[in-house]
Amino acid sequence: MKIALSQQNYILGDFAYNLEKIKSSIDKAIASQADLIVFSELAICGYPPTDFFDIDDFIEKCNQAVDELLPFSHQIGILIGSPTKNKKPEGKDLFNSAIMLHQGQRVATVHKTLLPTYDIFDEYRYFEPNKTFECVSFKGKKIAITICEDIWNIGNENPMYEISPMDELVKQAPDFMINLSASPFSFSHSDERKQIVKENCLRYQIPIFYCNSVGAQTEIIFDGGSLVCDKLGNPIVEMSYFEEDFAVVDSQSLGLEKEIQPFKDKNERIYKALVMGIRDYFAKSGFKKAVLGLSGGIDSALTCVLAADALGSQNVLSVLMPSEFSTSHSVDDALNLCKNLNSPYEILEIKENFDSILGNLKPIFGNRPFDVAEENLQARIRGMLLMAVSNKFGNILLNTSNKSEMAVGYGTLYGDMCGGIAVLGDVYKTEVYELSRYINRLTEIIPNNSIEKAPSAELRPGQKDQDSLPPYEILDAVLFQYIEKKKSPMDIVAMGFEEALVRRIVNMVNRNEFKRFQAAPILRVSSKAFGYGRRIPIVAKYL
Repeated sequence: MKIALSQQNYILGDFAYNLEKIKSSIDKAIASQADLIVFSELAICGYPPTDFFDIDDFIEKCNQAVDELLPFSHQIGILIGSPTKNKKPEGKDLFNSAIMLHQGQRVATVHKTLLPTYDIFDEYRYFEPNKTFECVSFKGKKIAITICEDIWNIGNENPMYEISPMDELVKQAPDFMINLSASPFSFSHSDERKQIVKENCLRYQIPIFYCNSVGAQTEIIFDGGSLVCDKLGNPIVEMSYFEEDFAVVDSQSLGLEKEIQPFKDKNERIYKALVMGIRDYFAKSGFKKAVLGLSGGIDSALTCVLAADALGSQNVLSVLMPSEFSTSHSVDDALNLCKNLNSPYEILEIKENFDSILGNLKPIFGNRPFDVAEENLQARIRGMLLMAVSNKFGNILLNTSNKSEMAVGYGTLYGDMCGGIAVLGDVYKTEVYELSRYINRLTEIIPNNSIEKAPSAELRPGQKDQDSLPPYEILDAVLFQYIEKKKSPMDIVAMGFEEALVRRIVNMVNRNEFKRFQAAPILRVSSKAFGYGRRIPIVAKYL
């Protein structure tokens, strides 16, 4: 049997757009004489639609879109992901399903069993879990059909679940397994995913056809990397990462196909994920141009390079906004970056605005000394100017704050935290340096001075980040254990970190949740990003 895998980039809820892509891929599979074409999880509507699932009209449009594919099924079998209604009065109203179309009919519907409800996933909010297990017969083959998370509980080893779908399906002696997936990207997840597929093959001694989604849906990024593995878990076909792809594999001749090697380097993976995240956020929102504040520092420089790659350098406007505290080399570094990228820029001095507003505040401020209020005022003047440019020209403002800063609240609400999308909000400061050096590995794009100089917000004379924060190497190590690894403060102290320092850092993280709650969506590239996948009370006390 010849099976086509279609790895596509969908737009949530854009049924006409998604159907056009799906039909085009079906035509391609028919021309390749494939017997069956497989699409990813919830391909018909895109993943994850979240509370669109609560709208009856949305579900009806999903159903109508599936029916629109029925005429094509006279020439080829179609296996596609879609929500379907639960006909029983008990339980949730919907299933997360894989629908098999053939000979103009829906010949089988398989529901997802394991519904992840952790991190960015909230499927049990919407779906009823499957409770019956039956392989699907198609052209003389018996197929075990699973959906994404269903293969992540091998032999009931995952304590979150009480059942392993494949342990039930394997009793019917399937010839192979097909998995429809929407598995999000993190810089380590593609390796974990391949290992899970391999372990399934080895445990059940059958080949697996694994079709993953690709593309960014706001903050969630899907990297593709669809797989076909033989019964020993050897990858026979490994499809492209961070782009759409199409492959046809004969289940009778596994071992004759060419493997596409994935990106091995962590920095390359993160770079490509962020570029795709920016590109899709703009394209799917109907925007083409970006604006950002370019300070001469490393964060804004890296954001500018990523945006130029995603959108084209001429579509990224950098606004330099020096104050009386800005150093001349910071302005020079920003100008050199724009020159290296051949990207447009504008210079707007903020001293006059700053002095004018301080004059207005004089009756209230009196003779109180210069402090964080004046620092934040400069950041908010810059945010105001950037938002004015965004409004006037229809550009999306890119937020340039990194994960370390967002973690400890080292940013100004309605100032440098403004933006439509936070590009580096899931990239620690130490990783910002690594990415910048990766970009400069062949030639200097980001001025070396932006990388080498001590980081500073330049909001007061001689200011350095380490006046307020621990060295980033130490800060990021503690943050990683607290945020990604979910370690308690005393667990982190037991690892060798100074207790007072750990308590100080954890306290900064906890009391700045209110800032992150108001932050722009953050492109997710790690296993635990701020925002949708990390839900912490704003008013709480834990330390």
